[in-house]
Amino acid sequence: MKGFILITLTILCYSLLAQGPYAPPVGQNGSTALYKDSTVFVGWASNCTVTKGWQDISNTSLGLTSVGTNFDATDKSGINGVVSLGDGGSATLTFDGTIYNGTGADFAVFENGFGTFLELAFVEVSSDGINFFRFDAISLTDTIVQTGGFGSTDATDLYNLAGKYRAQYGTPFDLNELIGTPGLNVNKVSHIRIVDVVGNITSTYATYDSQNRAINDPWPTPFASSGFDLDAVGVINFTPTAVEEQNKTISLSVYPNPAFNTVYFNFKEQANYSYRLSNISGKEISNGQLKNLLDISNLKAGIYFISIFSEDKFTVKKIIKQ
Repeated sequence: MKGFILITLTILCYSLLAQGPYAPPVGQNGSTALYKDSTVFVGWASNCTVTKGWQDISNTSLGLTSVGTNFDATDKSGINGVVSLGDGGSATLTFDGTIYNGTGADFAVFENGFGTFLELAFVEVSSDGINFFRFDAISLTDTIVQTGGFGSTDATDLYNLAGKYRAQYGTPFDLNELIGTPGLNVNKVSHIRIVDVVGNITSTYATYDSQNRAINDPWPTPFASSGFDLDAVGVINFTPTAVEEQNKTISLSVYPNPAFNTVYFNFKEQANYSYRLSNISGKEISNGQLKNLLDISNLKAGIYFISIFSEDKFTVKKIIKQ
């Protein structure tokens, strides 16, 4: 009975402590964590370039981090290990295709945290590999006392910071939040950059959230594995390169696109055309002869691919159903 009471009090105390406004940890109602084996993931990063940071930015004599390589951040979470970014280090990842702004989260970032030990990072995206744009991150963790090297962080105080969830559970990001950003095509994101949050709360070394608050996370971690430990980046709303690079020998225009009920096709040449319509996962929805229009009123909102054939000619077009 005493054990039961102790457990109950422990849970109650934790609940009272976890009072931030954002999604709670893995296993609690309202958590947005995405498990690595979730069927929402259709792909993973295929390439990664890491710029490693210091083991301790206040004592650079310790050198840079040394745990992990570019390869370790590719493929599925839990497959290749992790790469440690170090204080202020970064990793830029690419994919065998591009990420688009679909329904809900479009990708998720995985770290190897455990329990309430959470190491954090900013997330940036690019559609040209040159200009990167950061998600508005928020940390409500108090900055009165520095979180120690193995200290705890309350997930409910964190928003749009990678590392919010423990190992093999990804933190989701929604490109819808970046719609209208000049220089960014949210429907053709080709690069994702992960930038370590230093975690020190002094003005000398602090990194700041979108509301100009210093972000307090475990620091210092003066080890070869210092900083954010990037495990993987899984993609959800994704256009594979194989689809993007199909031979586009049939000349036509497609309109309106996006469309609600009907899509029209204006072919530059007269011929007998057939089609196959597939969803983003490659599952065939319909097929048949194609004239100058296609009824899509019965489809769910989303992105589809229509493969169009005519004798030895072939093309693939993307259709967006609103």
